[in-house]
Amino acid sequence: MNVTVIGAGLAGCECAWQLAQRGVSVVLTEMKLHKMSPAHHSPGFAELVCSNSLRSDQLENAVGLLKEELRRCGSLVLRCADETRVEAGGALAVDREGFSAAVTQAVRSHPGITVAEEEAVSIPQGEVVVASGPLTSDALSRAIAGLFPAHSYLNFFDAAAPIVTFDSVDMDHAWFASRYDKGTADYINCALSEEEYLAFWKELCRAQEAEVHGFEDKNVFEGCMPVEVMARRGVQTLAFGPLKPKGLPDPKTGREPYAVVQLRRDNAQGTLYNLVGFQTHLKWGEQKRVFSMIPALKNAEYVRYGVMHRNTYLDSPRLLDRYYRVRGQERITFAGQITGVEGYVESTASGFLAGVELARRLTGQEPLDFPRETAIGALAHYVSNESVTDFQPMNINFGIMPPLDHKVKGKRNKNAELSQRSLALIDGLRERL
Repeated sequence: MNVTVIGAGLAGCECAWQLAQRGVSVVLTEMKLHKMSPAHHSPGFAELVCSNSLRSDQLENAVGLLKEELRRCGSLVLRCADETRVEAGGALAVDREGFSAAVTQAVRSHPGITVAEEEAVSIPQGEVVVASGPLTSDALSRAIAGLFPAHSYLNFFDAAAPIVTFDSVDMDHAWFASRYDKGTADYINCALSEEEYLAFWKELCRAQEAEVHGFEDKNVFEGCMPVEVMARRGVQTLAFGPLKPKGLPDPKTGREPYAVVQLRRDNAQGTLYNLVGFQTHLKWGEQKRVFSMIPALKNAEYVRYGVMHRNTYLDSPRLLDRYYRVRGQERITFAGQITGVEGYVESTASGFLAGVELARRLTGQEPLDFPRETAIGALAHYVSNESVTDFQPMNINFGIMPPLDHKVKGKRNKNAELSQRSLALIDGLRERL
């Protein structure tokens, strides 16, 4: 049985490797020697575009847990990253060129992998894994769009609002309510006095925006309306827009505050909330600085900062199952950022799971079914969770994993126990890998 894997990024290389290691022949299609995307510059596989860091390596951090799970499961990408790491404190950072060379050499030298140096312009027959990334070529994008209803395949300049954990919101400065008490009290309302609002507005107007890369549309702002652009249109624009307090009296005073920032639940568990109307193009450090001026968010923990960039991804909760397969067309699997996982390690994890589970299906074995208590499984469940209505790409975080069944004092201690629980499950699965 042959499998075609489209794209030799992190997800595609990991997926191809896991398939080949399990005796499945792979044709890995990569266009870079003939045609580069606007973001890529090197002919090597697994090119790291934005950073040489794979983020925290600590088990009290969700991405640190995800990396350790992948290490224990025999990930090619993590092996190459560890071999080419450079000192970066508690983070895993790599020699960018050395890392790409190590992955490229391993993939090209594997006897079960054949590299086809060409652009994929259609979905081939037979088993196929599409790991073409967030900058999928126009021709392949059209082919993918043909698989789904028009609204299900997204290719646009994306403006996303930040997401914070519920536990980090200071409820002494916030309350649950819906505007005019219509419906259930699903929103967290964060009050600002006139003085607090004016100080916030002033800093928002002067905050630094992220660099606009050459492959992005510089006219995107008008259509997406970042909160900082709205603020610069006038001191009261936000107060009469996304921060309007009308219909939201503070239960402590019985009066409407000067302004209210609303947080809307982002997952079914209620552990994550996004800042309503706060699409932004600010640098991440500036988001932390300025949004911390909102009293209830003074110590907020961000699981995703607001971003604006071209992003090609599926409305995965409506389209994919927990194995990243297309529902109803199970011969087609997706992996990497095109599925809505965000980040280098997360892309690797999706490619790993897609490759392992596809190989098991093709060789007549039962699926491993990585549980939600593992970071690998939590990502797959989030991407395929039909209760997620406003789907946006997301990094791994503890908020999408089931909580512990007992109280633990201190965030680091709680996260450490979540990691211990996960790794115990991973160790139990390893003998079946």
